[in-house]
Amino acid sequence: MPNQRKRVLLMVSSMRGGGSERQVLLLSQSLDRSRFEPHLYLTEAAGEFLDQVPSDVPIHSFDTCPDSGGVYFPGRQLRRQTAFLRGVIRDHKIDVVYDRTFHMTLIAGKAAVGIRRVSTIVSPPHLALPLVEKRFVALKRRRLAEAYRRADVVVAVSRQAALSAESYYGLTTDSVVVVKNPVDVANLRKSAGTPTQPSHDQTVLVCVGRMTEEKGHADLIDALAIAKSQWPATRSPWTVRMIGDGPLRRELEARSRSLGLADQIQYVGSLAGAAAEINAADALVLPSRFEGMPNVVLEAMALGTPVIATRAGGTIELQHDSPTAFWAEPGDPPSLAQAILQFTANPQQAERQRLAAQRLVDSDHHPDAITQQIEMLLSPTHTPNHPPKHNTSVVSDDGE
Repeated sequence: MPNQRKRVLLMVSSMRGGGSERQVLLLSQSLDRSRFEPHLYLTEAAGEFLDQVPSDVPIHSFDTCPDSGGVYFPGRQLRRQTAFLRGVIRDHKIDVVYDRTFHMTLIAGKAAVGIRRVSTIVSPPHLALPLVEKRFVALKRRRLAEAYRRADVVVAVSRQAALSAESYYGLTTDSVVVVKNPVDVANLRKSAGTPTQPSHDQTVLVCVGRMTEEKGHADLIDALAIAKSQWPATRSPWTVRMIGDGPLRRELEARSRSLGLADQIQYVGSLAGAAAEINAADALVLPSRFEGMPNVVLEAMALGTPVIATRAGGTIELQHDSPTAFWAEPGDPPSLAQAILQFTANPQQAERQRLAAQRLVDSDHHPDAITQQIEMLLSPTHTPNHPPKHNTSVVSDDGE
């Protein structure tokens, strides 16, 4: 019998532990094998999640493609990646492409012609594209707008990201489908280990994220300097553990020293999994300047760790009727300092919020339900850009 399964090519840059990498990895593990045959496209076959890709998922990595050399010109690498992707689609008879992040969409928009394509937006583009891409932003914006218009389905991970995409790229109102990021709560709690009892001798905060401008680490350091100056002598001392690495690490370490925080801010570096660190902390701090839907906050909520976060993008959608976090304004260190101080001064409020957050994740971000939604979008039976509403998670209020 001929193979009736749809060959799905999941696209992400690498397996280096970011939110999109986690989500693509989860899809590669959870897609129904009776209906789908997942393949994985990577720009670079690297990262701590690489060995977690299932053995039945072929990996097609651009870094295996030989470079024939020649004169450099702007866009040359993108053309090479597009040609490589066309070859993967042709040679492996791919039926549908799932491209996630700006760069993957730039490649897939040109290469995935004549087959179904589901394109996912992970951050509000009016903020993210100029900051992340930096060069040729206007050109990339036009090309991305074309790529999204040609996609069969455009997905965003939050309502904030969807509204931004529709406006920024000139897409039809309500054409972007919102699908929540799933959290594999059972495996997350297993990898996190047994929860530790909070220490009364020290308050431990943890910040997890790549050290780039949009993640707001500098704002957090400035906020901690403010909080230190206002810290009551009756409260236990505090430590912040910075989990992650990135181009700004040395600059951030120097900033910590200049503000007299070298002994209180610990730079741990990248970890294969941060769940144990989040589980052991008294609270997670997310100082981001913008977000689509932060996986690290979802994971902290799932683990029952209190959250201190900025109202950045889709993060604010992680709250319904009951408060789930101590909130601060993005790019505002005094506001973030006050949120940290409020957390330390209100343990009963922190307890109520963490329980409300756990309920929200358990009810709204179950991986089985969300994987089924994505599987329906990958199916070729839907009308382009207008999948049936019962197969999506479009949000009409302030919750994602």
